[in-house]
Amino acid sequence: MILRSERLLLIAATVEMVRAEIRDRTELARLVEAHVPEDWPPPLNDENSQQWTLKYLLANPDAAGFGYWYIALPDQTAEGKSLVGIVGLKGKPAIDGTVEVGYSVMEDRQRQGYGSEATSTLIAWVFDHPEVTRVVAETLPHLRPSIRVMERNGMTFMGSGSEEGVIRFGITRAEYEAARPR
Repeated sequence: MILRSERLLLIAATVEMVRAEIRDRTELARLVEAHVPEDWPPPLNDENSQQWTLKYLLANPDAAGFGYWYIALPDQTAEGKSLVGIVGLKGKPAIDGTVEVGYSVMEDRQRQGYGSEATSTLIAWVFDHPEVTRVVAETLPHLRPSIRVMERNGMTFMGSGSEEGVIRFGITRAEYEAARPR
């Protein structure tokens, strides 16, 4: 599954891709058909999150797209595109229709709008699913760039997050639809 935005391609992670990401960068590059930077993975996409995603996808074969997506930037390299980060969901919608989105961009690709653009594209995809009623995201209060990604995507502050010291932002389907250009 691939989503396209103005500048980016989002490639839905599969079991095979995540396994390759954990074990074999060359195989990951082949599977996503993109250059994988030497310093991959992006911040916070550590082995724990990779293992969680792998286990989630194995346990939920019907959850295509509700794990993470590789963010690829078309470029002039021999591969034609390069991975610049990830954006993803922490699983299928909860009973109340809530999904949580997260994102991480390679440090040398930050502050170029890729996180906001990829998140916007994924939020649009998520709200194409009628069972989704709200998208939330969490961060630490001192991570201003992360907060800006949320705000650029219409999310507003909701209060404390799921862990000590974390804050939560969100947008409902009604808020999203009201803000969309007609």
